[in-house]
Amino acid sequence: MRKTTFAFLLLSAFTLLPFATAQSAPARRPMTFDDMMAMKRLGETAVSPDGKWLAYSVTTVDLKQNTKTAELWLQAIAPSSETSGEPSKLAVGQPGDGGPQFAPEGRRILFLSNRDGGQQVWLADFDPVSGATSNAKKLTAIATEADNALWTPDGRSIVFTSAVYPDCAAISTADFDTGNKCNADRDGAAAASRVKAQIFTHLLYRHWNHYTGDKRSHLFLVSIDSGALRDLTPNDPHDVPPFSIGGGGGFAISPDSKELAFTENLDPEPATSVSAKIFTLDLTNPAAKPIAVSNSLGGNFSPAYSPDGKYLAWRSEARAGYESDRFRLFLYDRAAKTVKDLLPKFDRWVEEFAWSTDSSRILFVASHEGSAPIFAINRDGIAANGLGLERLETPNQGSAEYSDLHPVPGNGDILAARMTVDTPSEVVRLGAYSEPIRNPGEMVVQTDFVGSKAEFQKLIALGEPVNRTSVPVTHLNDALLAQLDQEKMQSFWFTATDGTKLQGFLIPPPGFDASKKYPVKFLIHGGPQGAWGDSWSYRWNEELFAANGYVVVMINPRGSTGYGQAIVDGVNGDWGGKPFTDLMTGLDYAEQHYPFIDTHRECALGASYGGYMANWVLGHTDRFKCIVSHDGMFNPESAFGSTEEDWFNIWEFKGHPWDYYGKPDSENPFRKWAPMMSAKNFKTPTLVIHGQLDYRLDVSEGFQLFDTLQLLKVPSKMLYFPDEGHWVLKPQNSQLWYKTVNDWVDQWTK
Repeated sequence: MRKTTFAFLLLSAFTLLPFATAQSAPARRPMTFDDMMAMKRLGETAVSPDGKWLAYSVTTVDLKQNTKTAELWLQAIAPSSETSGEPSKLAVGQPGDGGPQFAPEGRRILFLSNRDGGQQVWLADFDPVSGATSNAKKLTAIATEADNALWTPDGRSIVFTSAVYPDCAAISTADFDTGNKCNADRDGAAAASRVKAQIFTHLLYRHWNHYTGDKRSHLFLVSIDSGALRDLTPNDPHDVPPFSIGGGGGFAISPDSKELAFTENLDPEPATSVSAKIFTLDLTNPAAKPIAVSNSLGGNFSPAYSPDGKYLAWRSEARAGYESDRFRLFLYDRAAKTVKDLLPKFDRWVEEFAWSTDSSRILFVASHEGSAPIFAINRDGIAANGLGLERLETPNQGSAEYSDLHPVPGNGDILAARMTVDTPSEVVRLGAYSEPIRNPGEMVVQTDFVGSKAEFQKLIALGEPVNRTSVPVTHLNDALLAQLDQEKMQSFWFTATDGTKLQGFLIPPPGFDASKKYPVKFLIHGGPQGAWGDSWSYRWNEELFAANGYVVVMINPRGSTGYGQAIVDGVNGDWGGKPFTDLMTGLDYAEQHYPFIDTHRECALGASYGGYMANWVLGHTDRFKCIVSHDGMFNPESAFGSTEEDWFNIWEFKGHPWDYYGKPDSENPFRKWAPMMSAKNFKTPTLVIHGQLDYRLDVSEGFQLFDTLQLLKVPSKMLYFPDEGHWVLKPQNSQLWYKTVNDWVDQWTK
């Protein structure tokens, strides 16, 4: 997020209001955990082919019942005489339904539902005039359930994923009963058996929070009219597509419905590889075999056909074994069978993208200095403004993080999900182009930027900003947010010890008084290839951390995204080196430039890589009054043997532990960067948090840290979750997490 003039704009707006109106406004209050749980959470979104209707999933939390329930909603994007624009629950929907998709002809809608047992694909009629839905019918009845359903563009079939036993007969119409029964019997026997032991013969036997077992994700094609079913990857021993943290199907269908593009990793050892490729499959020939069309050694993901069918685009990484390499935008010419990098000079990650409806442009989201704006590039690599690309701005709303892009047919509008650090995701409508934002002189002042001409030119290098109007479509939490006092996040830049310019953020507490001194919660992000910025989180909510009287400080050190790949790579093999000094230098800067910070009352908190860094801080500085370490790595050697994604540690620590046996610790990154090696320096009171189901960083890492702290008589406490993985997701567990963390920080800083 760049420097903002939000405060100036809001002040200007309020000065235009009558004084009585300002006086009558109800007093705002600090946000509480209950407030955060009461917020409705936007999920999947879908736009009708005519661009008039929005279907979306909304999850509500019942804290007392400890449940999260998703429901499908529908509303007109632009209200008319026939439609009110007010949202309504999908008439045919039931709690728990998800995955809405409009049919290409706009008169049907599909969704996923478990109302009749396991999750299956359901269809319903849709009236594009009134928005009414009716006549819901179940389409699939596959024993292994269905997920990630997607219409073929001709509207005659649906492609979906299902996890099956590859050694069973393929579940297809030709032998449906045999294949379906084999899978059902295997699942039933496993559930009924009193012996829950498993035998492993290969790696990646567990992943994130579950044991992988013998089932693998396959792609299926089902006919709407006849119900004919076909396993498109029969007996394949690999997951198609592979697991993705962000979810989604990882496949696409050509506009003529004759070809399927999908992601698959064929490497024999999935635990050490991220080299997934893009394959295409001729759907008109049952005997056809997949053909690889990507040529990158790294990962290739998210294939998408241009609406005119001439091109296939995807996100691509160059280096094998590196899951955090730069995500580039590749374009495949289907006729010429050539591949090119569409953005060779764009030094940011392409997070997601979508084709314009006329196939002339690709819209994409990329992290940039604490925000995630939308960019656009013409298909030939030259933007409409003659530059390499355009950056789409929304001057009336400022910096934000965008996702779920939906170009609207006919008028050039874009529907997208938008979030900020103080507002959960809502759908907004970005209007047609207006004039580019030009540099008016030596000083530039616009909604999300204040600075010199030179600084503005740096932004233009990432695409000339183009104005778009922005209109909210959904209003899930407006009433609640209007009651809350949330201070705006501020951005600052500082110079690292080697001269690198890096960014930090600060959020004051509600009711902020600059003449007072406030304690600090110093947050350290995970990844390590991640970033703080203008985005909302329910797990580590920055505004909620500030709400009970703290200044929240966050630094994006070496390894962070949003600056360029060289800084991302700066953490590789240097986990406790420059990233640590970057964090301390950034905090020094904040202390020197924000006099309301009480330098004697600071607590450091981190999770995942942030938990590792909290452990490293514990052994390398006594500046903090307390530390919170959540799911952190304590012993890289033991973490290597207990994690499941071996490619990560092999890359980050430059090999295997046995590669360094016999060498001094200074030459062994597994010991050089091990927090446990500095245990003799541990003095700071530390709260340790870990989940039993965390297979990314095994719970033994937390146990080792707590054991060490207790033996050293360092004030310490451990919060252990037997039913959580890398993230704390259950509502009441989350409630306990926030209470325990805040109580610990209060104990040592207040």
